[in-house]
Amino acid sequence: MNENIYPQINLKNKNLFIEFLKKECVLIIAVVLALISCFISTPKLHYIDFKVLILLFNLMIVVAAFNELKVLDSIAIGLLKKCKSYTSIAGAFIFITFISAMIVTNDVALLTFVPLSIVVGRKANLDVLKIVIFQTLAANLGSSFTPMGNPQNLFLYSFYNLTPMDFFKITYPMLLLSIVFLLILIFKDRKIDLNVELDEIQVGNRNHIIIFSSLFIIILLSVFHIVDYKLAFLLTVLVVMILNKNLFTKVDFSLLITFIGFFIFVGNISTLDSVKIFMENLLNNGKSTFIASILSSQVISNVPATMLLSGFTRHFKELLLGVNIGGMGTLIASLASVISYKIYTSEFSGVSNKYLKIFTFYNVIGLIGMTSLIYLFVI
Repeated sequence: MNENIYPQINLKNKNLFIEFLKKECVLIIAVVLALISCFISTPKLHYIDFKVLILLFNLMIVVAAFNELKVLDSIAIGLLKKCKSYTSIAGAFIFITFISAMIVTNDVALLTFVPLSIVVGRKANLDVLKIVIFQTLAANLGSSFTPMGNPQNLFLYSFYNLTPMDFFKITYPMLLLSIVFLLILIFKDRKIDLNVELDEIQVGNRNHIIIFSSLFIIILLSVFHIVDYKLAFLLTVLVVMILNKNLFTKVDFSLLITFIGFFIFVGNISTLDSVKIFMENLLNNGKSTFIASILSSQVISNVPATMLLSGFTRHFKELLLGVNIGGMGTLIASLASVISYKIYTSEFSGVSNKYLKIFTFYNVIGLIGMTSLIYLFVI
């Protein structure tokens, strides 16, 4: 009996380990690089940007609260009930993802609205593969506009000590191009009349919604340097302790540890003269920084690319534009893209190749078009 049990346990543990490696590959790479670099140079505490970590933590907590309270779901259902055609439903899903990604980050927008797209598709007997892919583009493009839209923006905003005006001056051309690109995708697609019946979403405790909405405003003010981020952190912890301690378990600590790993790695290798000279020569002007950030994002994804390149260049405008445009292209260019891929392929079997082909087609079009226009008229 024991002989049969132990192989099963070992197999189960092996499968769990493999799943962990797949899910947290970026985390593992960051930790390994940090550890290896510690043999090259002694790490220092000031390498770690605690302000970025605290801001990320605050945003994760309040967004987790909104998810539990079904706030975003309720807004989406209310909007979709007014849609009577495929074009209007596609437009609603794409632009609510686009706008929400500016506020609650690209990954949360996809985790919230991609499953809703699939539910609507099943009720209307529609293949929503293209809608999900366009939502993914919308999330990555929308999140590029604001400092809190994605981790790399929040990091660059803090690292280069940008003002809100500095930041939005850089990102607004991308915002305008993104809207045009998404509208073209929506209106070039098929046009079918639909009538979808959707159930009402029961939101959570309304007093909690008001409190967390107020907390969210305070956190946003801390992002824009109006409220001290330490005060926002203390308020966040206090509110969660009183209202819902379970929210602490919803924080993506793997992302925070990933940031710490890259902070240490970049800090350590920056002390090496040979590495410093090579990277600074590679990134010695805005155009080379722009191209390097796009290309590196395709291979290691845009968050690690941001943290790696930022230590060797002062061309923050080109870096900010490059890593956000670089979120298009390959599936791993933005790790948020992997979220929608996993959600869709887990719901529909045998579609992974089809999904990747269509995803890559539209992403490469967006990448080439956006890179060309920004390079010619903005950089």
